[in-house]
Amino acid sequence: MNSIIEVRNLIKEFKGVTAVDNIDFDVVEGEVFGFLGPNGAGKSTTISMITTLLQPTSGTIKLDGHDVVKDATKVRNTIGLVPQALTADDELSGRENMHLQADLYNVPRDIAKERIDELLRIVKLEDAADRRVDTYSGGMRKRLELAEGLIHRPKILFLDEPTLGLDIQTREIIWDYIKTIREQNNMTVFLTTHYLEEADSLCDRIAIIDEGRIRVIGTPLELKTALGGDAIDVTIDDGFDHSEMLESINDVTNVVRNDTAYRLRTRNGDATMTDVLAMSAANGWKVISVSLHRPSMNQVFMQYTGKSLRDTDGGSNKAANRTAMLQNQRRQ
Repeated sequence: MNSIIEVRNLIKEFKGVTAVDNIDFDVVEGEVFGFLGPNGAGKSTTISMITTLLQPTSGTIKLDGHDVVKDATKVRNTIGLVPQALTADDELSGRENMHLQADLYNVPRDIAKERIDELLRIVKLEDAADRRVDTYSGGMRKRLELAEGLIHRPKILFLDEPTLGLDIQTREIIWDYIKTIREQNNMTVFLTTHYLEEADSLCDRIAIIDEGRIRVIGTPLELKTALGGDAIDVTIDDGFDHSEMLESINDVTNVVRNDTAYRLRTRNGDATMTDVLAMSAANGWKVISVSLHRPSMNQVFMQYTGKSLRDTDGGSNKAANRTAMLQNQRRQ
């Protein structure tokens, strides 16, 4: 598979402090690549270098074959960026904001008009296209930002917390749009998010960065499986030790007993659950409770960073503060 983003030996230092510490990774063309990390991990610095906003101290970054330092203009024409903060001008209509974005990317006016109509239809803002943006809801603003990031048909779309602060229904709608556009154009998506379930369900691969270093890269399934597989908790209250029999079940890798409670580690939770229940019935065990627990992305994140992702950031408060700052600047 072709790599559309290649990062090699990337280092960024600020006044002697190493923010990004010699990292390497690739992003495959057409995939959704999640880039996760706590505050101060080097995530934002890395993305700023990839998108030409910061120059590396050393190392190389190539996007679609273009060096981000030597060919910055070509790189900028290759990418679309949807930032966390809402950047659309409140005093312009949605359509006017789209035309402004098209002008910034030198999209010819006749082509821009056609694309704007198409994108507004895709994100379902046709009826609101000529209204001022300050009349839009939060979800409508996010959909407009997404449409703006696609006006020049980028090969790579960078999404920084694209659904932060939105309700679950609106988040799902926005991701439906992104998946549709990605499939239609074989577009690569580079995603940061604080919703780990979102990363789990949407990303083909995920990289976790902490203290300036890439800690792990893999598919969501690979990362979760590496924690040791599924866990089954079973309580058997009959006074006997059933550890040895439980260990004999296929795919069970470990059994820990604590009085009447047993925790089984297994490579296949569904099959093991069935076998535990069958063994219990066949032997007349007095089973009080049984439950299956699958590894989560939050557990993966804690494994490699020592903290929960949602505990590391101001989340929606930070986004709200940025939006308020932009709105105040416009009024001045």
